[in-house]
Amino acid sequence: MDSGDQRRQSRTLFGELLRQRRQTAEEFSREAERFAREHGLSATISPRHVQRFASGRRADGKSLGLPQSSTRRLLEDMLGVPIERLLEPVPDAVPVVTDDDLGLQARIAAGRNLDMETVDLLRQKLDITRVIDRRLGASALLGELRAQIGQMERAMRDVLSQPIRSGLAEVLVDASALAGWQSLDQGLVSESWDHYNTARMAAREARSPALEAYACAGQAVVLLDIGEVRAAVELTDYALAIARGRVPELLFAWLTAGYGEACAANRERQACMRAFDEALRSMPARIDSSDTPYLVFDSTHLARWRGSALARLGAREAVEILSDVLSRLDPTFTRAETALRVDLVQVFTATGEKHEVAAHAERARLLATQIGSQRQRKRLTSLLVSG
Repeated sequence: MDSGDQRRQSRTLFGELLRQRRQTAEEFSREAERFAREHGLSATISPRHVQRFASGRRADGKSLGLPQSSTRRLLEDMLGVPIERLLEPVPDAVPVVTDDDLGLQARIAAGRNLDMETVDLLRQKLDITRVIDRRLGASALLGELRAQIGQMERAMRDVLSQPIRSGLAEVLVDASALAGWQSLDQGLVSESWDHYNTARMAAREARSPALEAYACAGQAVVLLDIGEVRAAVELTDYALAIARGRVPELLFAWLTAGYGEACAANRERQACMRAFDEALRSMPARIDSSDTPYLVFDSTHLARWRGSALARLGAREAVEILSDVLSRLDPTFTRAETALRVDLVQVFTATGEKHEVAAHAERARLLATQIGSQRQRKRLTSLLVSG
């Protein structure tokens, strides 16, 4: 091979990839160290070895052999290319770099800067949003949550690391489902539907049957609110089907109760009661929500949900259940109390107890106004007009 051929083959494919990534040997070495730590690999690559892999030559000018197995796995996992191919020489060329190339490279570089620590920070921020929403309602939070969802959607398009991509998708499911619930509470049913669709797609990206079932059950409530009760029964049934045997007990109990609510709306009393009985049997003896941080659910909330279903069915026994729950409900759960009061208005309207209707309607109206719940105000108005 003459000197001209040597000059044209003075770089390995690894060296060419390093050039395209616009990374120095030191920068790649630091990224490799971070990648190995996040993926549990016991390997490092010093800047000196990065330079040797890029040139395909040792310090004495001789050809470079294959690296150790740990280093080999680290490089292959990072770059997705077999080591033999990475160390093949490639001819030097002057590439034509367009503005579009640079734009995409910049996006991918930004995607590499997103790590698990950033994902955890996003999750912590969402947890704070959830607590504030429960206490103060959605009106002050929805705009900020929309922006956060948009930011995560844009970031996920350019993240190459699958573990980070999956982690980000999990947070996106949670954020989108919360935004779906907030939008529904604000009376924005179309926006709510779209948020739940985003949640379902993100759950599939995260490969999580639990999160997909959770998003489906939330979306079913939108169907109930627009009168598509049969479709809601089918969607909650689908959520149970993909969840059975694959999700934590607490989530399965919650999903089963959601199916019971849909059956109540569809006037299927027996199916409704069977579902709530199964939900009670499925409740774990000790509540541990570490696997389901997006879910606030216990025996008190299950009883509230059962009472709400019975109120839908016009059953007088709902009064005792809901009144007991009201006496035990955490006072910070303002939205839950609002819904519970409206449920009591519903059952007292059915039984013709006007004094009780007036008392609970007044409190429900105040709470709904306080948290800006258009959904509960609409329910309340409809019940009072029809009553």
